[in-house]
Order: sequence, then structure tokens, then C-alpha cells
Amino acid sequence: MRKRHVIALLLLVAGVAVASACGRKPAAETADKVDRAKLAMLAPLPDVAPPPPGGDALIDLGRMLYYERRLSLSQQISCNSCHDLEKYGVDGQPISDGHKGQTGTRNSPTVYNAAGHLAQFWDGRAPDIEAQAKGPVLNPTEMAMPSAHAVVAVLESMPQYVEAFKKAFPNDPKPITYDNMANAIGAFERKLTTPGRWDAFLRGDESALTADERRGLQLFVDTGCSACHRGPLVGGESFQRLGIAKPYPRADDPGRFNVTKQEADRAVFKVPSLRNIEKTGPYFHDGRVASLEQAVREMAEYQLGSTLSAEETGRIVAFMRVLTGKLPADYIKEPPLPPSTAKTPKPVM
Repeated sequence: MRKRHVIALLLLVAGVAVASACGRKPAAETADKVDRAKLAMLAPLPDVAPPPPGGDALIDLGRMLYYERRLSLSQQISCNSCHDLEKYGVDGQPISDGHKGQTGTRNSPTVYNAAGHLAQFWDGRAPDIEAQAKGPVLNPTEMAMPSAHAVVAVLESMPQYVEAFKKAFPNDPKPITYDNMANAIGAFERKLTTPGRWDAFLRGDESALTADERRGLQLFVDTGCSACHRGPLVGGESFQRLGIAKPYPRADDPGRFNVTKQEADRAVFKVPSLRNIEKTGPYFHDGRVASLEQAVREMAEYQLGSTLSAEETGRIVAFMRVLTGKLPADYIKEPPLPPSTAKTPKPVM
């Protein structure tokens, strides 16, 4: 009788164990599953960028001006020189070359998706991309044009630009102005977006990311990276002081302090977007960090107070590569530009 009870008890225990095992997901199946509740601070790019008020004529003019080297004193530098659209909007240099080979002090950030940032430049001194477009043209270190009047004189010297401005600004009695030049460039830049499989994943397609990429995403969130790198652009929404958790060793740039003159803004910079980050090095405001792996390690250490292992760094970098989107190849094709005339000012070298 006792033997029969023991056998029954053993069968019951075995049955419970089997049932429990059947109801439990294998570790490999759950390890790469992302907790979507933690992704609330992230969002896909909008499906369609809103059209500019001037329509296609304004965009077409902006595209021409973006590639126009005659907007520089030497007639050798255009917007595309430092923000190469075929290279994800950068030139790959720590600091870009300007007029007569001069260099500034900060890295040229990508122009892709930039219209969605809270402000422009590393220190946020321009409120939008239209205001940003005015800066480099008159900067003596960059494109070095002597004045807005000189820019207008260049554009007015070419009949094709005169007609293009009339089409883009049909209700403006004086279409060719420095502000309208910037407005046209801004209209073109506002459609420089790079959606990719990251957006597909955020819209619910789990297969858009590999298992390793999902693990990297989970670590990216759990480490705290998404506290600043958030929103549709995975950044670009806020300013942060460099060296929050630990003093940053290269803190010679005053950052946003130059704009606000507030001591609290010393060493404060705009948080960059991580869209296309694997393609837009070298990194940080000074361009001194060559590899994405080093950039991730430094940010973890100085901003979050964390020390990442080589494996953890690799996982986060694997996720960051997912943020590389597709370039709008047709949209960014360089257009034919108007020929110079006898009235067009000569280059000054």
C-alpha cells in the first residue's frame, strides 16, 4: 500500500515539473525580448515631412543653393562641402576646413534630420535651420562672404537665380534677399530625413532587429542612455553639461555659456541625435573621438558614472548601427547650377 502511495507521489511531482517546464519560455527566447514599456521615450520618424510653404519651387531653389560654391568668397566652399549629403551629412573631419584652410573649434554635425532639433549648432545659438544657414556664409573662418549685400549681388548676377527666386517667392516684391536664401536652404533641408528599420521596429515589427540588436537596445535603455537620447531623433531634444557624473578631461570649450553668459551653461552642449551615428564620426563637439566604441565608453563613464565592459560596449554599438537610415538618393542629387556672367563677382582666394 505504502509503495503505491510513493509511486503516485513521484508521478505527481514529475507531472508538476513537466507542466512547469512546458509553461516556461527558454532563456534564449526571453533574453532578446525588449520590454516595450521602456521604449515610451522613443518614437519613429513621421511618415511624411510637412511640405514647406513655398512648395517644390522653394525646395528646388534650396537644393541649388545648398550646392552653390559661389556663396563663399573663394567660390570653393558650399554647404555640401562640410555637410556632404552622400556621406550622411558630414565630411569625416574632426574640424572642417574653411576659407584659406582655416579651421574653427567644433565638429560639423550632420544635416540629416537636423530640422527636428530643438536648436542648431552645438551651443544652440540658432533657433532653427533657416537661422543656421545664415551663419557659415558670413563667418570669416568658414565661407567668409563679407556681407549679406555681397551674397545678394552674387545671386542677382545670374538670370537663372533671378527667375528661380521669383518662382519660389512669388508674392515678394524683392525675392532675392539674404533671408530668402536661408529660407530656401531650410526648405530643402527640412526633407532630409533618413527612416530605416529602427522606425519599422518602433511601429511593431519585431523582425526588423536581430536578437543581438534587441539585446543592445535593452542594454542601451537599462544603462540610462535613453534619458538624454530620446524622441524620434534619439537625441537633439535637450542640452546637457558634459561631465555630469565625472569631470570631463577635455572641458576647454565653454559651450552654451558663450550664448547665454550664464555660468550654469558652461560646458553645456546640445545632445546630438544618434540617427546615422555609425556614419557620422568623428564624435563629440571637438571631433576628437574617432571610434563609436570609445564614444560609448566615454559617455557611460562621464555622463552616467558607469564602466562598460567590452562586451557591453559592443552590444550597445550593435544597436546604434540599427539607427542608420536610408539616404534619399534622388532628392539629394546635385542639380545643374546657373553659369556665371560678366557681372558675377570673381573669387577671392
